[in-house]
Amino acid sequence: MSSDGRAVDRTNIQKVTLAVGAVFLLVGLLGFIPGITTNYQALGFAGHGSEALLLGIFQVSVLHNIVHLLFGAAGIAMARSAVQSRNYLVGGGAIYLVLWIYGLLIGKDTAANFVPVNTADDWLHFVLGVAMVGLGVALSRGTARAGRPTTATR
Repeated sequence: MSSDGRAVDRTNIQKVTLAVGAVFLLVGLLGFIPGITTNYQALGFAGHGSEALLLGIFQVSVLHNIVHLLFGAAGIAMARSAVQSRNYLVGGGAIYLVLWIYGLLIGKDTAANFVPVNTADDWLHFVLGVAMVGLGVALSRGTARAGRPTTATR
């Protein structure tokens, strides 16, 4: 809603950013739910010693879940404009690609794995990085200058 009570149209990039942010918030919350997160009793604050697995696949910790929550909140906040949405998707995607490379290079049982991540996380980070950068670039084409939504003329 705008300040005068009218509905404000969102661009496609804003809608996607809002959805991505909501998914990250959901993932962060699910990481704290026993059953959805297996080995929940082994959920550590940080480090490779956390043996909790989101959906029985992705290694998580309290820190990992908090990062997902913050990343999700950032996406929802940045979905307010097309420019910020592009920055979130492209910048966030670049961060995930760096995390993918980091995860491939570190020893999984070392102090460097402080978030923590496992092989499934690594490849999910790759897919997220490529998808987010791709969506950010593709959907930012044709958006209005200065982040204003484009409107179709009749």
